[in-house]
Amino acid sequence: KITFREIHEKDGSPVKHVRYCEAEDKPVDPSEIGKAYELDGRLIPVTDEELDQLAPERTQTIEIESFTPRTQVDPIRFDHPYYLIPGDKSVGTLRAFRLLVEAMGESDLLALGRFVMRNREYLAAIRVYGDGLALSTMHFPAEIRSAEEIPGPEEVPDAEELKDAISIIEERSTDWNPASFKDQHRARLMKVIEKKRKGTKIKVAAAVEEEKPTAAPDLMAALKKTLAESRSKRRKPSDLAGLSRDELYEMASERGLKGRSSMNKQQLLRALRR
Repeated sequence: KITFREIHEKDGSPVKHVRYCEAEDKPVDPSEIGKAYELDGRLIPVTDEELDQLAPERTQTIEIESFTPRTQVDPIRFDHPYYLIPGDKSVGTLRAFRLLVEAMGESDLLALGRFVMRNREYLAAIRVYGDGLALSTMHFPAEIRSAEEIPGPEEVPDAEELKDAISIIEERSTDWNPASFKDQHRARLMKVIEKKRKGTKIKVAAAVEEEKPTAAPDLMAALKKTLAESRSKRRKPSDLAGLSRDELYEMASERGLKGRSSMNKQQLLRALRR
């Protein structure tokens, strides 16, 4: 993950955030800042002492409450992943850890439990990963928005549309290869940052608005075209169609294509495929 510091553009110096009191309209010293919970438009103050009293008991262990089939836990409930290691290197601890890894691997189950980290209690799902264990923190049920609240499409596709859509999915199905999914934006960004570090002036291309459709898209025609392209040549992860306009523009620049700065994504695709 790339993070940026905020600077004053005039002189390049770092910018500090000053906390102000709305009532007194003046900066507040950190020692005078407390916590409050907004409820029905009111701010209810909560002291650090009250929070400490309510904090769960700190432990160095994970309490496993049950084991369940992986398929019964929807991935939407998972949050952050962590690797798990034994608490110490004693023979007994290492043996118990290895026993748990082997037993869970044989049963293909998830271990569900709780643990405390930074004064907060977390739900956790533990699974076998490689030769060890991985833990994913989980969202509590109240933290997940119900799918029933999300409006779905009202129109039902006809049989031919559904058949073509399924064919496209099957044509493009492949084995999972994590190495083919790279953070291309990060690579481009770091390339620009490195150039600027060396004093290279970066030329920014003029923004080009995407063409707006003049009529509603013909879904059947689009499906048939996509299906025909898939069958004529199985699309690879590196295919041009999977690249962003910025990536296509970079390729066009390397080839010296004329008029590239005014091209949208589709025009760049056509030009690069010639």
